[in-house]
Amino acid sequence: MGEPASKIEVKNIKDIGLDEGVARLTPEKIETVVNDVIDNETGARLKVYVDTCVHCGLCSEACHYYLSNDKNPIFAPAAKVKQTLWEIVEKKGKVSPAFIRRAAELCYTECNLCRRCAMYCPFGIDVAYMMLTMRRICHKLGVTPQYIQDTAHSHSATMNQMWVKEDEWIDTLFWQEEEAGEEVENLRIPLEKEGADVMYSVIGPEPKFRAQLIYQAAVIMNAAGVDWTMPATPGWDNSDMAMYTGDNEMMARLKKEHFETAMRLKVKRIVMGECGHAFRSVYDMGNRALGWKMPPVEMVHALEFYYELFKADRIKIKHKFDKPVTLHDPCNVIRGRGLHEMARYVVNKTCATFIEMTPNREHNYCCCAGGGVINCGPPFRDKRVVSNRVKADQLSAVKKKGVEVCIAPCHNCHGGLEDIIHHYHLGLELKFLGDIIYEIMEKPE
Repeated sequence: MGEPASKIEVKNIKDIGLDEGVARLTPEKIETVVNDVIDNETGARLKVYVDTCVHCGLCSEACHYYLSNDKNPIFAPAAKVKQTLWEIVEKKGKVSPAFIRRAAELCYTECNLCRRCAMYCPFGIDVAYMMLTMRRICHKLGVTPQYIQDTAHSHSATMNQMWVKEDEWIDTLFWQEEEAGEEVENLRIPLEKEGADVMYSVIGPEPKFRAQLIYQAAVIMNAAGVDWTMPATPGWDNSDMAMYTGDNEMMARLKKEHFETAMRLKVKRIVMGECGHAFRSVYDMGNRALGWKMPPVEMVHALEFYYELFKADRIKIKHKFDKPVTLHDPCNVIRGRGLHEMARYVVNKTCATFIEMTPNREHNYCCCAGGGVINCGPPFRDKRVVSNRVKADQLSAVKKKGVEVCIAPCHNCHGGLEDIIHHYHLGLELKFLGDIIYEIMEKPE
């Protein structure tokens, strides 16, 4: 099923975070940190998973890394566990710095934590949980890919992943309000409105690189008559790379800031933009790191919000989007939250021709950018793109059926799919659902 990490020959990719982190390790430190995490931060769940896996290999066909790398057994999910956590547990932390170097590269850049494999495991073993446990160990050892660690540092310093300063955030909202106001008279982006029905939150890259998405959201909110607001203070960014570095303390701090901002504004619910990993962080992991089974303020992903607006007939459309489209199902809101039929309702409501990829819904292949893998940066880009040839095959197949546009309601999915489309020369256009809605909706004069 795969050899231990110490016995596998894998081309070493240089990364300052991994290489310098490993250079500082000693066997004693490794053993201490490993046993501290295993003894004090895990429990029956990890023991059951490690003891139950019979290495049957049924998870292999579920993994895009395995399929895209010519079914190389080292990429099978069970093999990834054997190369990392299983050996660490078996040896009670008595492993070498070289082992940790290989284990870190594997858990950060060869697994997207997409949980597709768990659907096909006869015991329901959650490999993503075990890879996150391995990442936690690597974080506490100081062995983390440099690019994703830089992003986590930005979170810790500015409460957003793009180092957007408070005045820059407010200036961006004013700018987008002014731009949108030229199209829709009297349009406002309400700041710090206490008691609104909705606090709209976004991820750091939106004000930095995709400010038009805030513009579009403002137009949609205005047309639908939503009572909404956006915060002017830190807490507006719902993204969370600390969740993926293994820095659970920072993850909890970020989510606390986000939820407390919503509670301070006394809003009824949080609506977040089209991002999958951010949804996972506020709905599944960050809230639990804070000791809450569910978020303290109701929160919904944009997919669910759009569905509600169309169901209530609060958005009118002038005409349906006329280019043939397909839909990429993001792991964290489809497999992780079950919004697949809501997504299809909105696509069919707004698009004239919708052609499904195969497989789809909860069986869809990951974009290979999620789980923080794309945030590990350029050193690992080629590995990521080559390791998702099956997604390129999916997209190529629907393109042959006439598809011109792929809708991907997630920021990381956009980043991953852009790379795949470019690398494999697929010639498809990428859009968010908000792009489509904004383009075809009736707007107030």
